[in-house]
Amino acid sequence: MLSLDNAFNDEDLAAFVRRVQERLPASTPLVFTCEPKLDGIAVSLVYENGFLKRGATRGDGYTGEDITHNVRTIRNIPLKLQGDDWPEWLEVRGEIYMPKQGFEALNQQALLSGDKLFVNPRNAAAGSLRQLDPKITAQRPLEFCAYSTGVVRGGELPDSHAAGLKKLQQWGLRINPEMKTVEGLDECLGYYTQLAEKRNGLSYDIDGIVFKVDLRSLQQSLGFVARAPRWAIARKFPAQEEVTRLKNVEFQVGRTGAITPVARLEPVFVGGVTVSNATLHNMEEIARLGIQVGDRVIIHRAGDVIPKIVGVVPDEQDDYPRHPIEIPTHCPVCGSDVERSQINKHSKNKPTIQSFGAVYRCVGRLACQAQVKQAILHFVSRRAMDIEGLGEKNVDQLVEKQLVRSPADLYRLSVDDFLSLEGFAQLSSENLFNAIEKSKQVSLERFIYALGIPEVGEETARLLAIHLGSLQRIQRALPGLLVWLPEVGLEVANEIHNFMQDEHNQTVLKALLAGGVTLQETGRVSDQLRGQVTLSECIARLSISAIGPKSAQTLADACETPEAFFNLDFAKLSQIPGISARARQGVLKFLEQPTEVEQAKALLEQLKDFGFMAGGDHDSTEESNHQTSASQPLMGQTWVLTGTLETLTRDEAKAKLQALGAKVSGSVSAKTHCVVAGPGAGSKLTKAESLGVQVLDEQAFIDLVAGYIG
Repeated sequence: MLSLDNAFNDEDLAAFVRRVQERLPASTPLVFTCEPKLDGIAVSLVYENGFLKRGATRGDGYTGEDITHNVRTIRNIPLKLQGDDWPEWLEVRGEIYMPKQGFEALNQQALLSGDKLFVNPRNAAAGSLRQLDPKITAQRPLEFCAYSTGVVRGGELPDSHAAGLKKLQQWGLRINPEMKTVEGLDECLGYYTQLAEKRNGLSYDIDGIVFKVDLRSLQQSLGFVARAPRWAIARKFPAQEEVTRLKNVEFQVGRTGAITPVARLEPVFVGGVTVSNATLHNMEEIARLGIQVGDRVIIHRAGDVIPKIVGVVPDEQDDYPRHPIEIPTHCPVCGSDVERSQINKHSKNKPTIQSFGAVYRCVGRLACQAQVKQAILHFVSRRAMDIEGLGEKNVDQLVEKQLVRSPADLYRLSVDDFLSLEGFAQLSSENLFNAIEKSKQVSLERFIYALGIPEVGEETARLLAIHLGSLQRIQRALPGLLVWLPEVGLEVANEIHNFMQDEHNQTVLKALLAGGVTLQETGRVSDQLRGQVTLSECIARLSISAIGPKSAQTLADACETPEAFFNLDFAKLSQIPGISARARQGVLKFLEQPTEVEQAKALLEQLKDFGFMAGGDHDSTEESNHQTSASQPLMGQTWVLTGTLETLTRDEAKAKLQALGAKVSGSVSAKTHCVVAGPGAGSKLTKAESLGVQVLDEQAFIDLVAGYIG
């Protein structure tokens, strides 16, 4: 269950529609399903043979909390589906929410009994779902509304998303009565305007409108990017704003040492929540807004979620004392110096320009407990090493008792160490010890993300793992090589390289591996990059004056090898037709700079060594080719998955194909090697048959994979 990208204005929505149009054939009618975006908790319900078997929250999109016992108590969730034409396995996705009237009644009851009031209906719904006692959940006025389906086996749903929802309604599940199908951008904008006008009169809170391409076949063709589908978007309502007083500014220290100003405010109710803190981002933002402590400020809830200060309310009659906001010269946690970051701007044919960045950092590193705590919390988080039981309170104790000074120290802890912490008994200590032991087996992409490299999120970590294949290559990779990876720019490449070359980080990495962390690596450079870099492309990227792609190609054709290029002189250049005097002068000037030449030689050697260029370590021996063909027998083949797979999920089938070396595509062409077709296969199967492409059913595919993997 993935989240959706957001549109905050009409231009964002128009850009989404344009992107969809560009990815589909020109004649395709663009029909969208429009639904209010309920402000509740996203859940997944699984029905087997018509009976409710399981309920879970969305969690991080891959793993959620099991809330089966609690969802069974929600009155409008059927324990058995109506009718008899439902699939054998049906995953229903939707929102559990608390209507406004029910929320008011719940808070009125809490007021009478002296209990704590809920801030808003969403928090009330979340708290109710997480109750350990289902009897308490049963007493809460919760409701469910279905908005899509997930895995479907042993049956079919209509290709239309809207028709599929109406099918759910026939089986006894509630769908939103405001759902509507429209065509084109103008009708999407019209629907948004109508719902915005009705918003306050609805019996439930909504924070926007969801627009989805209606046909599932088109959804499948459009696919996904990172953690969101390309075929859907949430058009958010404008954020709400209120005015309050800025009482103080405190400075927090992040895991990379970044000092971030946080506004402490007179509490104010904005968009359903009481706000007492707000982000100020950095000192440049403070200067831009002209904010001082004591000012009356405008609080804006961006996307109805993140509160921030967007302006100052001038009032000459207001004599409240004010004073400027100044960055501390020493870390508020450890007392180390605070330094302003520097930015190096590289421009072709110009000297590197150094300037100050917007970020201030504490230089204390391991001496700064705040940095150590934040680094460890990131390291153990669910999307990183996923060590359950190491929350903020426990990490605080470990760091303050100096049991942990870096993530590597986690793998030296014993059960007795945990017993020394407040709140730990024998069983909880053993459970945490076992959770840490379990985390030692980890994928390369999770490990890279867990390290907390600046500017490296989950997607960049995944790209590094896919394209470089091993920690050793990532550690060695030069910035000039890293920028050949998709979506990795020079700034990110420099951050990765600097992190890996840092002596402290190298020590931590060695300690992690020595502590038993074992990485699941492919060990191979990706097909997308192996042997794909040419000498002409390398020359074009050397920032040589007057050398563009055409001149670079001419030089590469004449030289044929990097060694020959670096040995060029005036006489040799003069003999190369198509090289202008200005370009010749640019090459000679470049070759006269020993530092630049040595850096370029090192880069080209590494590109060759990694196998990015022909002649590197991935195509130098017959043995390596034999090993590749043996471990990845489907290398070079393009496969397509279509229809509903009943034994495997689509992601599982895709992972098996990729492990065997195949590329998995979303469309069928004459170059497609094979199509795996399950029940409900449509246009892709028809096209495969017309092109004479091999087609396997799911069982034949499973048998084939078993023959390779065993």
